[in-house]
Amino acid sequence: MSKRNSVDADPEDAAELFRAAVGPLRELPPQEPPPRRAPPPPPRAHMAAADEAAVMRELLDGTFDAATIEVGEELLHLKDGHSPRLLKRLRRGEFSVQGEIDLHHLRVVEAAELLATFLADSHRAGYRCVKIIHGKGLRSGQRGPVLKALTAHALRRRADVIAFASARTNQGGSGATLVLLSAR
Repeated sequence: MSKRNSVDADPEDAAELFRAAVGPLRELPPQEPPPRRAPPPPPRAHMAAADEAAVMRELLDGTFDAATIEVGEELLHLKDGHSPRLLKRLRRGEFSVQGEIDLHHLRVVEAAELLATFLADSHRAGYRCVKIIHGKGLRSGQRGPVLKALTAHALRRRADVIAFASARTNQGGSGATLVLLSAR
């Protein structure tokens, strides 16, 4: 049995042999490429939206009583399951503030609505740390610091809030709160 040596074969001869073996060719009509699939819409957290709506209804109905929330001079809160080191870093001012809102001189209903919108927008934008200026409540009389209590109440209820703490003195002290938000 003899072996063919492919090195000695002429490429033109090989092409002629191929054409002879295949026979006549017909050209296929051009085809359109298949349609591109649109990317799926981003996921929406339906329960988070329902929770936010419930908190807004509660705040707007006025069912929350500022006197029932214990608000001392300094606000501190860390959600379960997170490292206490996060709260420590937040209190030290190690996170850069990416957004801020001032609630001074607003009524409770307006402040609650504005605060919820601000936090939702900040979370959607991917902000990790924001500042809420609520004041110290020095002119609130017997009621105590109403906007500060509202802020503490609203922040504890939100799923996207990991921790919050009163700001450092140079950032507003106990009249402002730094909030650490979860990643999107």
